[in-house]
Amino acid sequence: MSTIRNRLEDILMNLHDAGNIEATVIASRDGLVIAYHLSYRFKPETFAALGATMSGAARRAIINLKKPIPDRIITESKDGDIIVMDVNQRVLLVVMTNDGANLGMVLIGIEDAVLKIKELLES
Repeated sequence: MSTIRNRLEDILMNLHDAGNIEATVIASRDGLVIAYHLSYRFKPETFAALGATMSGAARRAIINLKKPIPDRIITESKDGDIIVMDVNQRVLLVVMTNDGANLGMVLIGIEDAVLKIKELLES
């Protein structure tokens, strides 16, 4: 029987298979690792903390501007993007793409993964 963590890791592995994704982590809003699928270059704890920090800073900025909470946060660079998306009020999905990734296709894959993660965490 597979554990919830194994099933979450399967969702992340499928997301990687969708194309040009280097690192993924499911983390609590305070940066604790729940599940991950990363290349050898990254420590999951560091990547989770990075995503939580990005999310927290963006939330504070948006709240101060009296705007709605963002659906996702995207940091773009020439070498790839980092996308942070809320799964629910307590959980984030953090994704790093490789250079040349099709952001639109990656976002579709992320949205699908978020729905699957939500469903699994709520069951």
